[in-house]
Amino acid sequence: MRLVVVIAGLILFVLHQDFWNWNESRLVLGYMPIGLAYHALYSIAASLFWAFAIRFAWPKDLEEWAEQADGTGAE
Repeated sequence: MRLVVVIAGLILFVLHQDFWNWNESRLVLGYMPIGLAYHALYSIAASLFWAFAIRFAWPKDLEEWAEQADGTGAE
């Protein structure tokens, strides 16, 4: 699953550059430049990506080890 997260992260990295929208003057919904609309949707996609990464690729064993090593039980 970690490989999927890495590949998805690289895809998001490439899509973030959005050089294809630099010279576009079209408006979305009649008022928003296409580049701004693209980045609004990109931000939503990035937040969903990080939620997915935390859910499926978080190192739970490392977190459990840190909690055991602490010994205090405090967060």
